[in-house]
Amino acid sequence: MMDPVPAPRISVVVPVKNEAPNVLPLVEEIERACAPQGPFEVIYVDDGSTDDTTATVLKARATRPWLRLVTHEASCGQSAAVHTGVHAARGPIVVTLDGDGQNDPAFIPKLVAALNDPVIALAAGQRVGRKGAYKRWQSRVANAVRGRVLKDGTRDTGCGLKAFRRDVYLRLPYFDALHRFMPALVKREGYAIAHVDVVDRHRHAGQSKYGMFDRLWVGILDLAGVWWLIRRRRRVPVTKEIS
Repeated sequence: MMDPVPAPRISVVVPVKNEAPNVLPLVEEIERACAPQGPFEVIYVDDGSTDDTTATVLKARATRPWLRLVTHEASCGQSAAVHTGVHAARGPIVVTLDGDGQNDPAFIPKLVAALNDPVIALAAGQRVGRKGAYKRWQSRVANAVRGRVLKDGTRDTGCGLKAFRRDVYLRLPYFDALHRFMPALVKREGYAIAHVDVVDRHRHAGQSKYGMFDRLWVGILDLAGVWWLIRRRRRVPVTKEIS
């Protein structure tokens, strides 16, 4: 029987779909990055994989008591997988990163350190050295439009590498693609954002599950919805009881 796992300070949430070859290399990298940070846990959320992703995570978990697995019966998307992982998390600080190996876990300590400032609720990775000319163009267009409309001060909201306060995340309105609008919504709650440059890498194996034109119109509707939410934010009363 494995020893009881101490309450984690950091919960790392990794949404995955059909990423079996990438599981073990990434788990090992996360372990190296998080071990010096104190108690941690890693939560893999398998979003309806049809390959050996679940079996591979279970095999890795056999010798890693801090590794957890939550599964979706059917694929519900990346935002849903992140949402599931954050709700399952036991740590007050949550780190997210993509499961394909393109996000380098070596940047986790720097992201977490940014949250030492109590006014900062989100440390957002911003990719440099983005791989692939098409991806760079796609990201530049999407971020330029979003930045002009929401004025969130973030040049790359699509980066999966983020660290944030769990309690703040749970106060955000949940919808599909929430992870791409977190800076604007966190600012809406009255908190500051830190930005950390992170180096983009090639995925370890497999193919990307995301394209541009299959989510273009949905993204436009989401952008309009977030703009409306920000405009409708009312001042939060500061209260005290008079005895």
